Amino acid sequence: MNRLTPTGLVVLLSAVFLAMTDFFVVNVALADIARDLSASTSSLELVVAGYAVAYALGLVIGGRLGDAFGRRRLFVLGMAAFTAFSALCGLAWSPGSLVAFRVLQGLSSAMMVPQVLATLQATTEGPSRARALSAFGATGGLAAVFGQLGGGLIVAADLAGTSWRPVFLLNVPVGIVAIVAALRVLPDTRSDRPAAPDLVGTVLLGATVLALLVPLVEGRAQGWPVWGWVSLGLAAPLAAALLVAEGRLERAGRVPLLPPSLLRLDGIRRGLGIALPFFTGFGGFMFVYAELTQVVLGWSALKAGLAITPMAVGFLGVSLSTSRLVPRWGRSVITAGGALQGLGLVVLASTVWAAGAELSPAALVPGMLLTGTGQALVMSPLIGVVLADVPAHAAGAGSGLFSTLQQSALALGVAVYGTVFLELLPQLGEAQAYVIGALVQVASAVGVVALSRRLPAPATVPAALEPELLLAAEAA
Repeated sequence: MNRLTPTGLVVLLSAVFLAMTDFFVVNVALADIARDLSASTSSLELVVAGYAVAYALGLVIGGRLGDAFGRRRLFVLGMAAFTAFSALCGLAWSPGSLVAFRVLQGLSSAMMVPQVLATLQATTEGPSRARALSAFGATGGLAAVFGQLGGGLIVAADLAGTSWRPVFLLNVPVGIVAIVAALRVLPDTRSDRPAAPDLVGTVLLGATVLALLVPLVEGRAQGWPVWGWVSLGLAAPLAAALLVAEGRLERAGRVPLLPPSLLRLDGIRRGLGIALPFFTGFGGFMFVYAELTQVVLGWSALKAGLAITPMAVGFLGVSLSTSRLVPRWGRSVITAGGALQGLGLVVLASTVWAAGAELSPAALVPGMLLTGTGQALVMSPLIGVVLADVPAHAAGAGSGLFSTLQQSALALGVAVYGTVFLELLPQLGEAQAYVIGALVQVASAVGVVALSRRLPAPATVPAALEPELLLAAEAA
């Protein structure tokens, strides 16, 4: 086995950080983008969700390509494309050009990110894998919060009068360093059994994701046209056709894009069931928060970013402790996380309801802290649950499946919760619209709590997480 060095882990996680940050960083720049490019609300939704949809579409394919042609090669190619399209996003001259470059940026992320989990699965085991998976979970969550806080600081700095553009342009030097480092320190791994392309699976997966997400993103802005309802109606039959086609391919002895055998693994099936409501609520929360604070209340990007700092503090502090909590408490850690997240959302909704237009960052501290703490208790252990049983030769497919659901759920959250908030805003005002949207998000947290009780009991929680205790002992 080619071992992954600590430097190699940092290089791998830089891809996760960049890809996740870029989904969320644009939220705090939306108001400035709208003013600078004269962008409509629907264009702004596409700037956010277009990236996520393209990302979700390419993830499983990116994992398959890494399995076949080498994960380091795909990582480097994806990072190079991401860096180039980040530069073009920063130079965009119209809403249409920005949306187009964001879509291409999302596809680039889909090339590099599946290589991260696949490489971790192929180059680590025991304690090192446990540490790596814990770091992966923490990186994704912190990137989401940093996207809000760091984005606010960058936009407020208005470097050389460039306003929102550096949120994309600053990716360029980071990407260049990551490419050079990857060529030096990343082990070159690939599947022992590279599979032939699954063209039918690829087409059906793309059609399913597009049929679901495009009408949800564009429907409200276009007055919910007939084509949108038709598209939504086709999503379920397309998904069923995908499962049938993939099952037939696997029974024939070939390797499908999404092997149904993976879905028969308890960790994958139950973990993805939790990931769907969790990431849907997460994506919706970030988008609605940005809309409420910047577009409706008129806060600056810096003020909105600073107000979310308690969430980052709670997430970071708890993420460093989950490795010691999971071996002792097992699935109860995820249950407690869902409950705390739901409580935090209720506190935030109550705060917004009481304060209305007089809302201040200080008033949001308790709710933000609770929400961030709950999110950390769910996210890091969840990744270990999903990937614990995935065999090494299917690492690319497994990581691609998880990441596809994650990104699809984030985009779904933007579409669903964003639509609820924006539809209700003119009729009810900011406080009531936010409260109703928050209650829908609380339902997602309740779903996490309920589904977490179906995970393995504490004695049978994935063993890959247990050696995290060794890290604490070494540090002591």
